[in-house]
Amino acid sequence: MLNQFSRTQLVLGKEAMDILANSRVAVFGIGGVGGYTVEALARSGVGKLDLIDDDRVCITNVNRQILATTKTVGQYKVDVAEERVHDINPDCEVKTYKTFYMPDTKDEFDFTQYDYIVDAIDTVKGKLELVMNAKAADTPIISSMGAGNKLDASAFEVADIYSTSVCPLARVMRYECRRRGIKKLKVVYSKEKPIRPYEDMSISCRRHCVCPPGARKCTVRRDIPGSTAFVPSVVGLIIAGEVVKDLTRFDRGNR
Repeated sequence: MLNQFSRTQLVLGKEAMDILANSRVAVFGIGGVGGYTVEALARSGVGKLDLIDDDRVCITNVNRQILATTKTVGQYKVDVAEERVHDINPDCEVKTYKTFYMPDTKDEFDFTQYDYIVDAIDTVKGKLELVMNAKAADTPIISSMGAGNKLDASAFEVADIYSTSVCPLARVMRYECRRRGIKKLKVVYSKEKPIRPYEDMSISCRRHCVCPPGARKCTVRRDIPGSTAFVPSVVGLIIAGEVVKDLTRFDRGNR
């Protein structure tokens, strides 16, 4: 029967669509990268999505985050994402967690219930904890490396963490994964050298922070990264594509 996923089924086939409809994917981090990942997974027919992020939409998110508009500023990102997913697929089961994922919050999640995990968070400690828990549960995971301060969306590629180079975040993750005995980790990264952001205090969050009291603030960073509309979106869509292909074990040559 004709439905919102019919065009996808023409490419993947009914068996693959059934797999997606019965899959549960957890997306940690619903920002520039993770928001587009959620969008593509919902539009691909994934039947269960767990969305994890404690952040609210900020006016500075509007330039690059699919969930961020002038109407959604101030709302929790996971709430905006849940509504959008249900507008796409009312049958999708969505669980939201207003949680900042770190070692002290890991016990809120049972990693064995997921068919796939997406790491789209931006703290090394949280990323490593995600990877360790995913590996312990034998659950596939894909991790986003640095997308900020970059302009070449075409430079991003899928690789194992130990095959990466240039990206500063990937370098740290390589070292830490090796220390922890992690033998492989699928990532999306770019060899483009990050651009040094302008120190323009007239538009800097350091001088004009609009985060509500008690919120985690980007001003704690050494540098506040710049970003564009077209780089994080590409990374998020690449990640979603890998999730869909891995879940369905899709190989067009073997159709």
